[in-house]
Amino acid sequence: MAKQMLAVLGDFYHEEDRARSSLELAINQMKEPITITFATVLDLQNELSDKWDGVILFAENRLNPQDEQVETWMNEEAAEAIASFVKKGGSWLAWHSGLSSYDSVDTYTDMLKGSFDYHPKKHQVVRYSIDERSAYSSLESFSIVDEHYFVHCTAEPEEIFMHSSSVDGDSIAGWSHAYGAGKVVCLTPAHNEEGLTDPSFTRVLAAALHQL
Repeated sequence: MAKQMLAVLGDFYHEEDRARSSLELAINQMKEPITITFATVLDLQNELSDKWDGVILFAENRLNPQDEQVETWMNEEAAEAIASFVKKGGSWLAWHSGLSSYDSVDTYTDMLKGSFDYHPKKHQVVRYSIDERSAYSSLESFSIVDEHYFVHCTAEPEEIFMHSSSVDGDSIAGWSHAYGAGKVVCLTPAHNEEGLTDPSFTRVLAAALHQL
């Protein structure tokens, strides 16, 4: 039976179509079937149920990041619903902007064991190195021009499967862990269309989906 996944993709700075294309490329590489249903951030809390095997979030918390009064979609109630979904056995992929601007929502960042801190304004060549001791060890390390995410992460060393490095420094770029009866995977790349469709990256994304 195909996995039933709910995907929430796209925000002000991250185009939904690019994320969909990247997700399709990853799914096409997988042996196990996955069915994707799409929703918006505003629908996510009401859509959460045990009919989903997992959720893919590629959207930041800010709804209107360039306005003077910035609104966010995730409050503590939504975060508690998400945490409950995962604790009961659901899976959660926090992908790129799915880590961004959630630092004030402790329930969510505690579940993720991390959150986005910042990225340099200028995109640089970022090297993503796979940990050879991890479940992702068969994959290749790769380099893409990217928005280099620097994150705060409390994951244990054995939970980290990928690191990133550029002229701007080094960071953790991928980690996964159990949360209650469920599973959480966090993945920081990628921003640009070139990076999102890079074959080496889509193989990592496929491996992350396989873990859900």
